[in-house]
Amino acid sequence: MQEQYRTVAREGVHETEINRSRFICALAPAATEREAQDFVARIRKEHPTATHNCFAYVIGADAAVQKASDDGEPGGTAGVPMLQMLLRRDVRYAVAVVTRYYGGVKLGAGGLIRAYGGAVGEALDALGTVTRRRFRLATVTVDHQRAGKVENDLRATGREVRDVRYGEAVTIEIGLPDSDVEAFRAWLADATSGTAELELGEEAYGDVPTQRDA
Repeated sequence: MQEQYRTVAREGVHETEINRSRFICALAPAATEREAQDFVARIRKEHPTATHNCFAYVIGADAAVQKASDDGEPGGTAGVPMLQMLLRRDVRYAVAVVTRYYGGVKLGAGGLIRAYGGAVGEALDALGTVTRRRFRLATVTVDHQRAGKVENDLRATGREVRDVRYGEAVTIEIGLPDSDVEAFRAWLADATSGTAELELGEEAYGDVPTQRDA
């Protein structure tokens, strides 16, 4: 499995003008191919009089699903450079639609490639991306006396604390990179004098926590 990937931070639109043609790039995160297709259909509906509504999307952390459309532009001059820009930026689970309103000046094949790929690149810069890393879901079970310090230490070191539940004992759900499991197990045993339990669950992707200053 892919260790990490980037995706679009939020849905949004960025517009640029090249030789009197308007290029409007709409970007959105998409968890499935169906979501990507629905987004493309929605943007096309919003711009029914546009000259072209070209699209590209990448689904899967390993980019297993890749689709692109030139929507009437010369073959390979729109959808493919859009797709290549997403892949070059390591963007996954994302869809881009570039709507063009023709301004009367032909750009030529090279100009179109630069325009469509550039529109996606500029939109990514404007809207931002987030990095998601593969984690092992894990549950720490610890007594009430030690739970507060364990939770604080987890958060202070940038661990992804997903949930805390209080019962006879305290269970803390965290996201743990596979490479950290053994070191974490040793740290937990030391921090709780061997009284805490660690249970490993399934794998998932989560946002990379913000690094804190030392």
